Amino acid sequence: MTNPTDPTFYRSPAEAAAAPPERLAYVVAFDRAGERPDALTVVDVDRSSDGYGQVIGWADLPTRGDELHHFGWNACSSALLHAGHDHGDDGLQRRYLLLPGLRSSNVHVYDTQPDPTAPQLVKTITAQELADKAGYSRPHTLHCGPDGIFLSCLGGANGQDGPGGIALLDHNTFDVLRAWETDRGPQYLAYDAWWHLTQNTAVTSEWGTPSMIEDGVDPELLLGNRYGHTLHFWDLEKGVHQQAVDLGPEHQMVLELRPAHDPEASHGFVGVVVSTADLSASVWRWYRDGTGWAVEKVITIPAEPADPADLPPALAPFGAVPPLVTDINLSVDDRMLYVSCFGTGELKQYDVSDPAHPREAGSVRLGGIVGRAAHPAEPDLPLAGGPQMVEVSRDGRRVYMTNSLYGSWDDQFYPDGVGAWMAEIDADPAGGLTVDPEFFPHGDAFRGLRVHQVRLQGGDASSDSYCYR
Repeated sequence: MTNPTDPTFYRSPAEAAAAPPERLAYVVAFDRAGERPDALTVVDVDRSSDGYGQVIGWADLPTRGDELHHFGWNACSSALLHAGHDHGDDGLQRRYLLLPGLRSSNVHVYDTQPDPTAPQLVKTITAQELADKAGYSRPHTLHCGPDGIFLSCLGGANGQDGPGGIALLDHNTFDVLRAWETDRGPQYLAYDAWWHLTQNTAVTSEWGTPSMIEDGVDPELLLGNRYGHTLHFWDLEKGVHQQAVDLGPEHQMVLELRPAHDPEASHGFVGVVVSTADLSASVWRWYRDGTGWAVEKVITIPAEPADPADLPPALAPFGAVPPLVTDINLSVDDRMLYVSCFGTGELKQYDVSDPAHPREAGSVRLGGIVGRAAHPAEPDLPLAGGPQMVEVSRDGRRVYMTNSLYGSWDDQFYPDGVGAWMAEIDADPAGGLTVDPEFFPHGDAFRGLRVHQVRLQGGDASSDSYCYR
């Protein structure tokens, strides 16, 4: 007797968008000092609930000093492509959340069943297992693939600074299987990884090695254009490097990858944190060009002039606030792209129906290095931090965001502290953004921890890859 396919494995983007809306959001929270356990929190996002906008579940990690950052599901819609058959028949479910510790290199696995508001720890993948079996450390980003879990890592094993790369994990047992790459070519720096499933193409991006990032932005490395500035394209099945495209050395820190959800599309978007030429940030489009891949800049967001007296020491000499694009997210229908500007405190919405010519369609401000824009729920409370991790509901009508980037980088750009807050933004399908005044978990709600990535119950815009139209 076989088990039915998980109902949250959607065959197509349209099917995902038409599914019932999320009721819960999972949010990781970390202790900057490393003295208390980090936590997996559960937030009520059901507007019909009396607990809407409240933290209703909490699971402490068994360790300290992990610095939870990005995390994800063990399985998702891409499993429908597994081995050419319906993988749901062997009981695979979107059930477990894997939480990598960016500083500890441990990965904690939590079961969200039977009570989704009370996740339970079921396994810890140790730093030693990750090093011994895959040769990596500092796990950063996790994506559920058709044949396993892809875990991108910034560092090498046993204290080596690099190269970074991808560890392949079993999505049933969570065992570390091996390094995914069989021929990495010139790739050395790592960050995000994603793919075009039906085209057998993987894409990876670049940030820096652990020593380049863990103590904050290194001005010498930044001005020397030493952080990552290249996209890499791979044979997904074989793990073989095929092409590197350099965006230009001044385009520092090529981070979040958002491929089109349409399985027949051959384009995607990637955000660049900062240009050393003018402190602007940018978004680039990659696309199929003949037998290879090409990349072009499609969005530029300029720095905003500011009084040096209002700026942190790292920025005062420049007299400007860089946007610092640290996350982007593409709606499931591939129509709207959301760009978070951690420096200026702005979340931008772009209509990318024509991927080569994005059009700004909406904007809201919360926090910001200089602006400190308040939330409508507490208009007299200036906010620190800014839109950072951004997640979009499957139907594209709700955008969730949190305000912490990475502990040491938070401290550099917001030396008086970032606090902790989460907001929900209503997105108009025709364009336009409005902050929901009823949703504002912050401060004590997260028990003094900082909040980072959000995952939505049943999947979200950056969880899933779809196999069919």
